[in-house]
Amino acid sequence: MAKFELSDDSVVCIVGSGAGGGTLGNELAQKGVKVVILEAGGRYEMQDFVNDEWASFSQLAWTDTRTTSGNWRVAHDFPNLPAWIVKAVGGSTVHWAGASLRFGEHEFKARTTYGSLPGANLLDWPVTLSEMTPWYAKAENKMGTTGTNGIPRLPGNNNYKVLEAGARKLGYKEVHTGNMSINSEPRDGRGACQQIGFCFQGCKSGAKWSTLNSEIPKGEATGNLEVRPACMAVRIETNNAGKVDGVVYVDATGKTVKQRARVVCVAGNSIESPRLLLNSGTNKHPDGLANSSGQVGRNYMRHTTGSVYGVFEKPVHMYRGTTMAGIVRDEARNDPKRGFVGGYELETLSLGLPFMAAFLNPGGWGRDFTSALDDYAHMAGMWIVGEDMPRETNRITLDPKMKDKNGMPVASVHFDDHPNDRAMRDHAYRQGAAIYDAVGAVRTFPTPPYPSTHNMGTNRMSEKARDGVVNKWGQTHDVKNLFVSDGSQFTSGAACNPTLTIVALAIRQADSIVGMMGRKEI
Repeated sequence: MAKFELSDDSVVCIVGSGAGGGTLGNELAQKGVKVVILEAGGRYEMQDFVNDEWASFSQLAWTDTRTTSGNWRVAHDFPNLPAWIVKAVGGSTVHWAGASLRFGEHEFKARTTYGSLPGANLLDWPVTLSEMTPWYAKAENKMGTTGTNGIPRLPGNNNYKVLEAGARKLGYKEVHTGNMSINSEPRDGRGACQQIGFCFQGCKSGAKWSTLNSEIPKGEATGNLEVRPACMAVRIETNNAGKVDGVVYVDATGKTVKQRARVVCVAGNSIESPRLLLNSGTNKHPDGLANSSGQVGRNYMRHTTGSVYGVFEKPVHMYRGTTMAGIVRDEARNDPKRGFVGGYELETLSLGLPFMAAFLNPGGWGRDFTSALDDYAHMAGMWIVGEDMPRETNRITLDPKMKDKNGMPVASVHFDDHPNDRAMRDHAYRQGAAIYDAVGAVRTFPTPPYPSTHNMGTNRMSEKARDGVVNKWGQTHDVKNLFVSDGSQFTSGAACNPTLTIVALAIRQADSIVGMMGRKEI
């Protein structure tokens, strides 16, 4: 495997190894570019994963303390935000469920489509669906997404069959087992899904695409990619010319070192990426790096989420089979007559019994709660994925008091639901319950949003520098050789899981970076 010197200033240094960073690293390595990926967590391979909810969470999740505020339920239930974001090689592609969906055309044009919505900071993306379509196709082919490229969809488990039957009775049309980047048949050196049911715990069969089992090994095989686990980036440094020249990080031994670089790409998720930029402030950049617009950390989105569960007379065993291979997409349209703009999807979801006990009604107790757990084997479950509104006040800042073990201020996450978010969630709760009622549920109940979510925004794309942090290529408006390569560059969130778009943007960004390097623009 490649090993580059700390003094090698010809490398591209990527912070983070998930959907954005891991994909970008492989794409650049395949094109002959030398790449160093810094990953804050350890490296766990397929044989290391454990099919146990709490043990897996302890092994993989980002449990470093963060602080929270705002009216969102998560701040009340989980004030230190131990979010189910992976701190390990592969990032959250190790944990994700595999749903791979394209944005709709209107979702790239939120400001144009939804208009001026009070309390929202809407903006159109500087790219369109037609521009992204070929990159989506490349991503789907890379990831082996079912329902594309002639790849058959996954079979439906009992949880899906209940969802489908109820949805059809309500007249929903676009109901299927999803576009999933989980092999339905052997492909790309990975076997087919074995329906184990622990998709969130790392996928011990290796059927699920992740940068850990696909992009990173392929990149390493070129001799152009070095991944450094347990290396926590603490600061990006700039030179007298105003360009970034490397990343300071704490390595696995606890030593603070600097990797020099020609280009730096930040791909640490929508919480850690702005934190790193804000922690990289200098006299020249007093408000943080790439933050002349004041938009770094702002416009945090996490999707309008929640769950609906139905209890039935006969067993469902929702936990058997692929966790999220089932979707109803009809409500993803924009139809303000429903009382909100944007849309949402309903996706099958099962939580293992330990997580169900923790998340069903955090802090709650009593017969309603315990009887629900008694009926666990008779439950069917679904998750809401809706487009929440970007707000300037929903943001990541540096906590003024709390510091991590390296002495750096931790991320403080503030989030308030927009009225549009609440109206959408309430509509989704009603429709989810109606689906289960239509097929004989004896009881239905909603659950509040989990700390696990889709983190987006905080370093958003914008045509004009004053409105965001990066341009249409993910290149920061302020610093030519500094890029953002994860979901934090999202301008809006859409009504679908974000990973496919992150991967498509990373493939596209790699081509852009190579072109800029060849022209000596960076």
